[in-house]
Parts: sequence; C-alpha cells; structure tokens
Amino acid sequence: MKSSVLVKSDHSSFLIKYADWVKKLPESEIRRLLRFSPKYYFSGGKPGILPVDTFHQIMEEIISEERILLKRKDSKVLEKYNYGATEGNVDLRTILANRLRKRDHVSCSAEDVLITAGSQQTLFAINDCLINPGDIILTTRPTYLGFLLPAEKFGAIIVTLPSDDGGLMPEFIDSAVKLCKQKFNKVPKILYTIPYSDNPKGTTLSSKRKQQIIDIVFSYNDLLIVEDVAYKEIQFGKTGNYIRPLKENDPENQRIAYLSTSTKEAASFRMGYSVLPEGLRHAMVKAKGYYDLCSSEFVQAILARYYEKYIDLTLPLIRQGYEERCKAMVKAIKEYMPDGSSTNPTGGFFVWFEAANQDFDSHSFVQKAIEKGVAYVPGFAFYPQFGYAVTEDSKLVRLERPTNSMRIGYSLLSPKFITDGIKLLGKLMKEETRKVPSKFSTFMV
Repeated sequence: MKSSVLVKSDHSSFLIKYADWVKKLPESEIRRLLRFSPKYYFSGGKPGILPVDTFHQIMEEIISEERILLKRKDSKVLEKYNYGATEGNVDLRTILANRLRKRDHVSCSAEDVLITAGSQQTLFAINDCLINPGDIILTTRPTYLGFLLPAEKFGAIIVTLPSDDGGLMPEFIDSAVKLCKQKFNKVPKILYTIPYSDNPKGTTLSSKRKQQIIDIVFSYNDLLIVEDVAYKEIQFGKTGNYIRPLKENDPENQRIAYLSTSTKEAASFRMGYSVLPEGLRHAMVKAKGYYDLCSSEFVQAILARYYEKYIDLTLPLIRQGYEERCKAMVKAIKEYMPDGSSTNPTGGFFVWFEAANQDFDSHSFVQKAIEKGVAYVPGFAFYPQFGYAVTEDSKLVRLERPTNSMRIGYSLLSPKFITDGIKLLGKLMKEETRKVPSKFSTFMV
C-alpha cells in the first residue's frame, strides 16, 4: 500500500496584473495616519464633539415604536432592516430637501437629493460619471485630497489655481480655461471648490468672491461647479456665521453639484447627501447601485429624525465647542510653533501651517513626530501628484508639491490637549530645523 504524499502548491508562479492606478497612486495620507493613535492626534478630521445622548434618545424612540409594531405583528417593523431605494429613503430626502430650501436657499425637492455613503462616495461617483482620461479639473491649490485621489485614479488632468487667505482667487479661472485650451486643446469639465472653511486651509469665500466665481463660470456652458459644503454647519459665531452657498444661484439645478455630509453636523454614520443636476443624479444613482446597492435604512431613519427634530438644538453647543478648540490651536501655534504663517479659521476643523524654513520636510518629519506622540497631515498630500499649476503671472507649469506645510486638526481634542500637543510639536520642529523663531504672521480669514 502506497503512503499518501502531501504535495505543496507552488504559488510563486502565480502572477496577477493589477490595474495601473494601484501602483500609480499612493494610499491616502489621512487613511495611513489613522493607523496610529498618538496622544496628540491632529491628523484626520475626527469629530470630537458629538451629540451621543441625542442619538441614544432617537434610537430609544425608534425601538419603542418598533416594539409596538412587533406586538401587532406588523410587517412594517422589517423596513429599517431591509434593502431600500438606491437613491435613499424618501422620508430622509424630503426632510433634507425642506431644510436645504429654508436654510441654504437651495431650490430642490426630494427627487433632487441623493443619499450616499458619506460625501466621499459622492466625490468618487462624480469622477466616475464625468471623467474620462485626459479630462481637465480645476481646483484650488491646495485642496481636499479625498477629491484629488479619485480624480487622478480616473485619469483627470488636475489644474490648480492660486488661493490666499480668502480662499480660491476667482480672477485666475478665465486664465486657466484659456491656458487649458492652448495646452491640451480642451476646456475644463469641473471646478471643485469648498466655500466654507475649506479642507485643508480653513479659508472661507466672501460673498464677493462667490459672485465672481458664478459670473465667470456661468459664462461657459460646459463647466460644472462641484460645491463641497462639508463644513457649512460648523461656522462660528452666535448665529453660526451663516454664509449663503453658490448653489442658491442655480435655481434650475443645472450648473452646480451641491455636496454635504452628516459627519460634521451629526456623527460619522457614513451618510452624505447632495443636490445634483438631473442627468448627473441619474448617472450617480446607477453608479451607487454598482457600489453598494443602497444605504442603511436604519441609519437613514436615525438621521431623518435628527434632521427633523434635533439638529438645531445640538448645533449651537457643537459650534461653540469647536470654536473654543480652534482658538486654543491658533493661540498655541502663535506661541509655540517655529517661524511661519498659519490660517485663522472662522469655522471647520483645520488650521494650515507653513514653516518659514523652505527646507523643512513635513512628510519625512511626521513619522518622528508620531513616535514622540503627535500627528498631523503633511501638506504635500493636498496637491495632485501629477498636476499643473496656474501661476500668479498666469502661466501653466508642472506642479511642484511643497514640503514645508501641514494641516493640523483641532476637532478631536480638548483645548488643553491641543495646547500641550502644539507645544510638543513646536519643540520637535525647532529641534529638527535648528532655527531660531522670528516674527510670526497670521493670515486672517
């Protein structure tokens, strides 16, 4: 009788070729840094002020109602635990549409609203539905990396425009369109902007600049504005420092895609909502059907009740808490960081810092900082890897990503931890650069 022989499979000969973008594009710097849990976490925009007790109350209300249905053996009890419409629950979309009309002056109905897995899925789907390799996107310099990476994945040519302490500089939009025609023989397809306390700098567009953007962009019939208003509800001041969106200038819902998220104004339930031109909305519903079929009905039920009954009760305290954290960070940066410049936001989650020492490399330094207990996001991550730049003398050049900047988030930690963490970060940076601090300047937003 022959003995059995265990034959080991040789997997070394198995080769699989991945899509080109897998090697071409790096992992998101924010996602990478989430793996670390230093004492002073200034990296991702994790909300640190959340109305947890409110959500407990909402869930208790829902559960109490469901117990009644269970006693009646009513099949409606299954609805929150089942598949739903790809575009989102109609009750939630109706509540959001009503709020957007009243609060943001956005002309929309429930039919115009799309629910997604966070605004990140919306950003991915916009690129998926609109961008072919070689299509051109205009955006600020720097800008949110969660939009940049999907755009580069789909082969977009990203042309960045100058920004200052007031955000996007509208006067360069016309120049960018002309330069793109000359260089690439095509016009841009998208202008991506974050008008409220933008990520990463924290700057906010003035009413004057918003009107300039509308006047310029609407003069072209083939350029879509993608307005990302993730931080619209986190504006400081007694009344929330309310600023009207670009979208109010689009009553026919044809020229602007308006994107928001529940993460900042509620909690990270991974639910985004948007108002989209009809054709784009239909395309994105189709795309979402491929991504995840539908969003959680239970989560949508929680948020429907939150937006209908509770949001305006919780937001004032949430804003106040973030404002205190922002002030603590701005003060600590001025006091403890090395020579450089920073923004002074009027809302949102982030401060942008640029070291005066141009040779300082925030990317290589971040690992050293993490080992000592403090984390931030290196500024290079907020520039396209293979993009272009419209210069302030209106030339189109290959973009060189600066290394001396960083995004520092104040949303997660208390004011005391923010002060202590910035003090440590400043000490480490000064040791790294061996540079004596000089006069500090602050960009007022």
